[in-house]
Amino acid sequence: MSRPHSSAPTGPASALRICPLCEATCGLTLTLEGGRVTGARGDRADVFSRGFVCPKGAAFGELDADPDRLARPLVRHDGQLRETGWDEAFAAVARGLRPVVEEYGPQAVATVLGNPNAHTMAGALYPPLLIGALGSRNVFTASTLDQMPKHVSSGLLYGDAMAVPVPDLDRTDHLLMIGANPLDSNGSLCTAPDFPGRLKALRRRGGRLVVIDPRRTRTAALADRHVAIRPGADALLLFAVVHTLFADGLVRPGPLDAHVTGVAEVRRLAGDFTPEAVAGACDVPAEEIRALARELAAAPRAAVYGRIGSTTVTFGTLTSWLIDVLNILTGNLDRPGGAMFPLSATAAAPRPPRPGRGFALGRWHSRVGGHPEAKSELPVAALAEEIDTPGEGQVRALVSIAANPVLSAPNGDRLDRALAGLDFMVSVDPYLNETARHAHVVLPPPPPSRSAHFDFTFNAFAVRNQVRYTRPPVPLGDDRPDEAEILARLVLCAGGHPGADHRSVDTSVITRTLGKAVTDPLSPVHGHDPAALAERLTGLTGAERRLDLMLRLGPYGEGFGADPHGLTLEKLLAHPHGIDLGPLTPRVPELLRTRSGKIELCPEPLVSETLRLRRSLEESAASPDSLVLVGRRHLRSNNSWMHNVPALTGGSNRCTLQVHPEDAARLGLLDGGGARVTGDGGTVEAPVEITDTVRRGVVSLPHGWGHDRPGTRLSVAAGTPGVNVNALSDGTRLDPLSGTAVLNGYPVRVTPVTLAPLATTP
Repeated sequence: MSRPHSSAPTGPASALRICPLCEATCGLTLTLEGGRVTGARGDRADVFSRGFVCPKGAAFGELDADPDRLARPLVRHDGQLRETGWDEAFAAVARGLRPVVEEYGPQAVATVLGNPNAHTMAGALYPPLLIGALGSRNVFTASTLDQMPKHVSSGLLYGDAMAVPVPDLDRTDHLLMIGANPLDSNGSLCTAPDFPGRLKALRRRGGRLVVIDPRRTRTAALADRHVAIRPGADALLLFAVVHTLFADGLVRPGPLDAHVTGVAEVRRLAGDFTPEAVAGACDVPAEEIRALARELAAAPRAAVYGRIGSTTVTFGTLTSWLIDVLNILTGNLDRPGGAMFPLSATAAAPRPPRPGRGFALGRWHSRVGGHPEAKSELPVAALAEEIDTPGEGQVRALVSIAANPVLSAPNGDRLDRALAGLDFMVSVDPYLNETARHAHVVLPPPPPSRSAHFDFTFNAFAVRNQVRYTRPPVPLGDDRPDEAEILARLVLCAGGHPGADHRSVDTSVITRTLGKAVTDPLSPVHGHDPAALAERLTGLTGAERRLDLMLRLGPYGEGFGADPHGLTLEKLLAHPHGIDLGPLTPRVPELLRTRSGKIELCPEPLVSETLRLRRSLEESAASPDSLVLVGRRHLRSNNSWMHNVPALTGGSNRCTLQVHPEDAARLGLLDGGGARVTGDGGTVEAPVEITDTVRRGVVSLPHGWGHDRPGTRLSVAAGTPGVNVNALSDGTRLDPLSGTAVLNGYPVRVTPVTLAPLATTP
């Protein structure tokens, strides 16, 4: 008999994980050794991304193992944050949070949600429950630094703020992009792995790409036509395109005509915005504006798409509305190759067309500035004044989840000071960053390799219907909770039940959802026993059971047996590379929720905004030597939260002030020298990068930098901190309908300066 022997060492293992580092949601194949991620490459079998990966995804392992990531919670004692156990940390939350609510009322607590929430499964499922448990209307999110204008315009047009059309990239013949640079951002409000490849495929099949942007971005360099517009003039140019469509008899809504009201009113509003009238303000020749309109109308299938550069401007909501107006007037909304509405696997199942409740703005207003709510959110630019202004309803406690508004919001210095005066603050964040450093309790979620992933948010904006789910590639371990448990326990603390079992949060949601479904005559489970249905749900965690419920009741679901071929969690797990649900399909009128049951093309709030735009045109004369500032994005960065990964630093990912050569010569600026930039809110100093990729009269600083504050634990980012572009804004410039901060197209002054030597981190 042979003697037992030790098994030979096994080689590296592999596991699948959907990338959580941008909106493209690419599938990754991870290499695992000793419980660590040692490599990441694109998953060639992924039904959506098909092997594409960008530098961020390739650096997954380095980000996952960042030694600056917090592993244990921190609690403030005698002014210092110290590591502690999880039970002790949640006890500190209960002691600090609920008494503020009981003494001063729920409005004394605010919630701020950052961009990374949309990139995690738990970040999508639990914050709404937390807000409900607190009962406070003081909710601030990154949406008012980014995309809220699109939600507002969609709400007004379609009755649903989440009904955001996306360009059908793989079938269009003509794509007009305004203020978007997906070759660096990987796309936004348009989930499309390998966006660059899809644009190149558009051109290979004979299609046309047109980019409107004050910078010759990497995307603009790929385009057939690049229109270097003056920043902030987007709405004027688009209105002139609308005017041309009417003037040239090119308005053809097609099948949409029966579902649209307000076309005549839009024609009347566009009357004053002739190409000649706006050409000076846009710095775009009238004939080029007419060419944009005629090319768009002539294309067999076309889509207009806008992003950050078109939303974070003075007329962001009006611009977002005009983008959809163009898609509608040319008959390109809701048809293959145009702008279409995705249908995610966890969305509500389609129902017969019917009028809805519509969309309302300003149902309440902020206490200090009187800013109207939009989609139940207030402008994050108003958070500081709500904290530091005394009086009834003053914010005294803050719950911050994956947010860093000290860097990402205007007037971060004021917010920095305000946070220091809070009675209590809890931060859910893996890093001790510029905002979290003020917290009394910091609760760090585990790294992404130890987290499950499902894209609740981004599947709703995907250019192809599909569904994918990955369980944690690496076991979590017994010594720490997952993000779902952290947020569920936070919900219980907010509601005054800190000792309750965290699993009761998910159980309660499932019970309520099924209780409502069984009383709905249109539901596949109408008349069933909700308790019996709950018993049939599968999943290892409460979050998984909720996902299973949403899949079963969703548009592709099996409805607890009503469709044996439909989706369930078990079926999804059996397809580790995802399930392709097919191309986007028309959804009008089913998705409309306006009071009329139609697309309301000319809602009153936008009529009022048009009058404001007309007045701005009359006052638009600018000095030839004036400068305006725009931001920019980097492929190896994502706002303020990816500057601590060595593999993603350096190269083009630098915080420089880009200046046109003619402006640099006029101002006495030298390439590599220093510049002092002054705006409404303050001054920053940055190295100069002279380049003709920005048009004359425009300077550009990237968003998300400024890692130079004490008390953080971001050693790599602190080594090359850059400057915070948002320090130039005092927070008073807002798009009035959406409350979105104006981060692009505002005036600045630039002078040469000698920069101090860069301090290095020991």
